[in-house]
Amino acid sequence: MRFLSIYKSAETTTPPTAEYMEKMQGLVEDGMKAGTLLATEGCLPSALGARVRISSGKVTVTDGPFAESKEVIGGFAVLQANSKEEAIELARQFLAVAGEGECEIRQIFTPGECSPGQAADLHADLKAQYAGN
Repeated sequence: MRFLSIYKSAETTTPPTAEYMEKMQGLVEDGMKAGTLLATEGCLPSALGARVRISSGKVTVTDGPFAESKEVIGGFAVLQANSKEEAIELARQFLAVAGEGECEIRQIFTPGECSPGQAADLHADLKAQYAGN
C-alpha cells in the first residue's frame, strides 16, 4: 500500500542547520534503500506560493505568505507500507528528525490495488460509520 504523508509545521524564516540537513539526508537515503520511501520533497516558504480557491463558481487567488495559518505544509513523502500502522511508524521516525509539527497520513488509491466495486464498498462503509456517530 502507498501512503501520502503531508508534513505541517509552523513556518520559520530560519534556514535549517547543516547538522539537520545531514540527519534528514540520512533518513531519506535509509528510507529509499529500504523501499519504504518512494518520493519526498520539501516546500519553499509560503511567501512564494499562492492559494487558488473556487466558491460558488468564483475563483480567488491569494498570494502567500499565509499569516492566518498556524501551520503550513512544509513537505510531503510518498511511503510504501504494509499497513496504516507501519505508515504511522514511518511518520514517527520522520518527526523524530524533523522536530515540531505533524504528519497527516492518507492512503493513496491506486487503480489495480482496489477494484472500483471495492472502492465503492469502502466509501459506503465509511458513510455508514460516520452516519452512526
